[in-house]
Parts: sequence; structure tokens; C-alpha cells
Amino acid sequence: MKQFDLSLYLVLDRAMCGSFGLVETTLAAVRGGATIVQLRDKDVSTEEIIATGKALKQALHGSGVKLIINDNVEAALAIGADGLHIGQHDGAPADIRQKIGADMILGLSVQTTELAAKADSSVVDYLGIGPVFPTKTKNNCAPSIGFDGLKRVRAYNGLPAVAIGGIKHNHVHDVLAAGVNGLAVVSAVCGQLDPEAETRGFKAAIDAFRAGKTA
Repeated sequence: MKQFDLSLYLVLDRAMCGSFGLVETTLAAVRGGATIVQLRDKDVSTEEIIATGKALKQALHGSGVKLIINDNVEAALAIGADGLHIGQHDGAPADIRQKIGADMILGLSVQTTELAAKADSSVVDYLGIGPVFPTKTKNNCAPSIGFDGLKRVRAYNGLPAVAIGGIKHNHVHDVLAAGVNGLAVVSAVCGQLDPEAETRGFKAAIDAFRAGKTA
């Protein structure tokens, strides 16, 4: 069984990271408690994604944090990434699974109960559910679903799941209360003056929720 922790899922955005850079942002976020990192870099060539991905993989070495590549099968394989994340228009998950092999983590974005119900647990390892709130970090983003939508979609599939889309520190309790395993952040960490401190804030809120749930 694949081992990965969706608790605090950083999605990297090159433009937002700015002069701080993707690698430095990643290192800061990992120090702050990020548990998984996705490279989403749609505006550059596959060769550039591979170069960046290899640098990220080296930076993450020994941390236990998994590196996920968004959409690009060729890049994920060339990097030797831990996983690939795909959307609804990136090909059939079963076909993607054949290309990447059995050992690579495969994540799938879902926005509706119908899509969640169709996700095959023998092919897909986790779901990305959202957007919970409107977000400017992704072009042609689907309509936001809110906390109620997140809870409904989550209920249709027992796969591990992470919520994404405009999530801030004050949303953590309600997001996790919807039953997901973690939350994904982009602009709340990328491009912030202190990515490590911002990530620590999310981790503290996650820990507080879980402590309250088990108390």
C-alpha cells in the first residue's frame, strides 16, 4: 500500500513564488510542516518541468515529503517523481495508470458527486476535491462548491482526499470537518513574505482540529 500524507499539500505556482523561487518556497514550506508538494507549471516546456522537478526532488531528499507532478506524464517519469496528479480532461485514469506503472501515486481532481462516484480505487490513490472557494491560481477554474459541496462530494468516495481552492487559515476547521484527509494551498503560501510561517499556521490549525477531535 502506498504511503503518503495529504494533511498539508503545497501546490507550487512559479509566478506566485516570484524571486523567492520554487525550491526555496518548497524548503520553507517543508520546514513549516508541508507533507506533500505538487509542481504545477503549465506555462513552461516539459524540459523545464523536468529540470525543476529534479531540483525539487533533490531538495526534498530525506524529508519524507512526496513530490507530485501535475498532468505531465513524461515529466513525472523522467523526474522519477513520487506521483502524478491529473484533472478530468487529462486522459482516462486507467490509461494514465498504465503509462506510469503501479507504484506511482495517482491523484485525480473531482468537482461533483458524479465524478467522485466514478473514481476507481483500483486505479486512483487520492482525490483532489474543489475548488472549495473561487481562486485565481488556475485558469478556467470550475465553479466553487463551498463547505457543503465539499462534504457532499467527499461522501461519494472513500479514497483519501484533499480539498483545494482558496483555502485560508480560518477555513481549516470547516474543511477538515467535511471529512477530507487534508487541504491544499497555493497562494496562501506561495508568494507570501514568510512561506514557512504561513505553513506553520496551517499546521497548527490542522493539529488543533485533530487534537480537539480526539480529545
